[in-house]
Amino acid sequence: MTRTTIATREGATTELPEETVEAFRRHLRGPVLSPADAGFEEATRLWNGIIEKQPALVVQPTGTADVAAAVNFARDHDLLLSVKGGGHNIGGTALADGGLTIDMSRLRGVLVDPEARTVTAQAGCLLGDVDRETQLHGLATPLGFISETGLAGLTLGGGFGYLTRRFGWAVDNLLEVEIVTADGQVRRASHEEHEELFWAVRGAGHNFGVVTSFTYQLHKVGPTVYGGLIAWPAERSDEILETYRQLTTTAPRELTAFMILMRAPPAPFVPEEEQGRRVIAMTVCYSGDPADVDEVLAPIRSLGDPIVDLLQERPYTQLQSSLDATEPKGMHYYWKTEFASELTDDLLLTVRDLAADCPIPGGQLVVIHLGGALNERDSDDGAVGNRDVRFVYGVAGMWEPDDPNAERFRQWVRDAWTRIRAFSTGGTYINFQTAEEGDERIRTTYGDNYDRLVEVKDTYDPDNLFRSNRNIIRT
Repeated sequence: MTRTTIATREGATTELPEETVEAFRRHLRGPVLSPADAGFEEATRLWNGIIEKQPALVVQPTGTADVAAAVNFARDHDLLLSVKGGGHNIGGTALADGGLTIDMSRLRGVLVDPEARTVTAQAGCLLGDVDRETQLHGLATPLGFISETGLAGLTLGGGFGYLTRRFGWAVDNLLEVEIVTADGQVRRASHEEHEELFWAVRGAGHNFGVVTSFTYQLHKVGPTVYGGLIAWPAERSDEILETYRQLTTTAPRELTAFMILMRAPPAPFVPEEEQGRRVIAMTVCYSGDPADVDEVLAPIRSLGDPIVDLLQERPYTQLQSSLDATEPKGMHYYWKTEFASELTDDLLLTVRDLAADCPIPGGQLVVIHLGGALNERDSDDGAVGNRDVRFVYGVAGMWEPDDPNAERFRQWVRDAWTRIRAFSTGGTYINFQTAEEGDERIRTTYGDNYDRLVEVKDTYDPDNLFRSNRNIIRT
């Protein structure tokens, strides 16, 4: 008799008879895939090629009933369970190695209510799916920078994007979720219903169930904004960094700017003689009144003589996808990030010096301005916390899967991280944590909200069915 060997929650394996798996298949509308099946490879392909995991079974639900059935099956058979949205998490949390993965990719419906300015999106959506529909009405909500990122993973970890300075974390704009909890029950959680569960979902939501749909508040944005990439030679780093610090002190919330220190890519928009040279760049989004764009961008324009200048009016959806090509699926990614409340001299000098010494051809030192709306809420307004954050910064490496220098590159990132941690608030962005970062790192992410999260976990997932994540546990 054929049996499926599959991982249990505690790290052992069990044998599922074929009739058990077949009965499970018959109970679903969507497919159940094993490694020999067509579609399995695509269903388990992650953005970060450094992750080496393979589930024993993958379920592809076509609706909430399938999700509930998969949760019940995993719980009843004590299986290691994970949930895959876009598969974009750097730590590879989307896949249950040897276990059961629920792949939400068939659930990509989006419904916009332009009068109420809300959007409800299923959990398999990518950010681009949502932006495409909401921009038909000139509406948007803060949703990241890479259009191929999964909506669910981004949101459940807090979420930030070009619009965060105006409207806060993604979860600050979340109105309601539909969620299947560990007991297989379908619940709606909001500020009025299952309030504690909703509080916890807003920043640590990977821990409490499978969210099948999200409803967000929308805001008038677009359909065009002003932005793009502008870059200068790295030799001007001191001047550019100081201008960036001043800009982030005075800029209106309609302006968001990233600072990126890197090597110029071999892209058509980069002059051939500059390709491969170290540069300092800004990625810019201005979503305010077009009549004010010259005044708002004057500090950037005053720098003069860029080697690349792609700043222009463009569709918001185009800007939201403009960085997609810089993070191709399947490359090896490894990074370390922190939150900062200010840009001190020492922080900027350290970032400059690390960029000058970075041995990774695809390496970057990045500073992203987030300060604004998120700072106006209380620290316990959603599990996401970190209301003292004004910047996220870090060091990121990217290389080909067969690069012989991979371990040297990883060690350089770790060493660089040691230097930049001195400027951190102590909090970090949960979605940017790598698999090797331990439980203490998770605790510091949530700070004073952690103990409350443990209580919610005990209520809705007492046996820790949902553990293939940055896991909330009682210690």
